[in-house]
Amino acid sequence: MNWKKIGIVTADVILGTYLVLAVTAFNCPDEQDAVCRDVKIDITDAAGNGFLNIHDVKAQLLNAKVYPLGDRMSDISTRQIEETLRKSPLVEQVECYKTQTGRVFINLTQRTAVMRIMANNGESYYIDNKGAVIPSAHNSSDLIVATGDIRRHYAQTTLRDVGIKLLNDPFWHNQVEQLNVLHDGSVELVPRVGDHVVYLGQPTHLEEKLARLVKFYRYGLSKAGWNKYAYINMEFSNQIICKKAKRR
Repeated sequence: MNWKKIGIVTADVILGTYLVLAVTAFNCPDEQDAVCRDVKIDITDAAGNGFLNIHDVKAQLLNAKVYPLGDRMSDISTRQIEETLRKSPLVEQVECYKTQTGRVFINLTQRTAVMRIMANNGESYYIDNKGAVIPSAHNSSDLIVATGDIRRHYAQTTLRDVGIKLLNDPFWHNQVEQLNVLHDGSVELVPRVGDHVVYLGQPTHLEEKLARLVKFYRYGLSKAGWNKYAYINMEFSNQIICKKAKRR
């Protein structure tokens, strides 16, 4: 056994390990001394039907005294930041992490509203795409408003499904301004274009009813005039019943 050769190899390994650790320690300053120099907040679907923006998130963290900018990295609790933001009824998911370069990243997913509810019983709130209630402390002019005899369970199930269908269709998203729910759960649709109301009946087979209504718009009202009828009944699959508007 060549003990001299073994000794040289061992010394080389030790020296190499020392150099690696020294370079790593030099390039990555001790977290005890590092300070947060940048906070990056990313909100999914910030330009969609959400209510949160970066300023809102920053304000919430500042109010809770956990906004990390300028703090020592070792003192920053990513879990505390996440728990603080999860308290907001507008937040669905949040993830926070920090890097050795003094940066804190906050990735946030907000809840997507599909309809605003303004019920006859005085309740006012939004419904998201999962049927959860969002308080109406904010305002969105892009969403359809549902009025009438609305119970919360009906809003969280039936109206949620209607809202998702209308929101995902560019034509109906722009055409429908309001839904009115009658005492038996049937639905009236108030369009943006045309001085009429569309009665859908119970909100079932909605895609078929809307497809028939599109054809009626295209081949009927486009020729007869958008203001010729005051009430259009789409309840039955084999007919469309129209009530003429009163002449002024």
